[in-house]
Amino acid sequence: MATIWKFTKFVIGLVVLVLILWAVLANYSVIFSKTVIGEITSVERVEIPVALVTRAEGNITSQVFSFAIGIKDTKTNEIFTASSEDRQWAVAQPGQCAEAVFLPYPPWQFTKKDTYFGARLVKLHECAK
Repeated sequence: MATIWKFTKFVIGLVVLVLILWAVLANYSVIFSKTVIGEITSVERVEIPVALVTRAEGNITSQVFSFAIGIKDTKTNEIFTASSEDRQWAVAQPGQCAEAVFLPYPPWQFTKKDTYFGARLVKLHECAK
């Protein structure tokens, strides 16, 4: 009976460990996101060199609203860059201050390691001079 109980505890522990590992891997970008507060150095709309043909009721691809963003962090003076499909970046201008959450690529994507694929605009305001 003691052997069955030990085996049951081992299996339950293994299942819990696998579930935790899966949750971390599935949400890696959110868990390890970086909040940057600073001045916007650049916001550029990424133009896709393709003709977009769609019906009026069709879904427009989100890549049409792609932006390249650069923000200079006030604490470290490091410039963080990312691409984003967040439409809020359309109103942001260089020289304004922003708080943004940068989502990193996971380390198992070797060619994109240590770069950011998403910049979510949280707060936009004029910089204090």
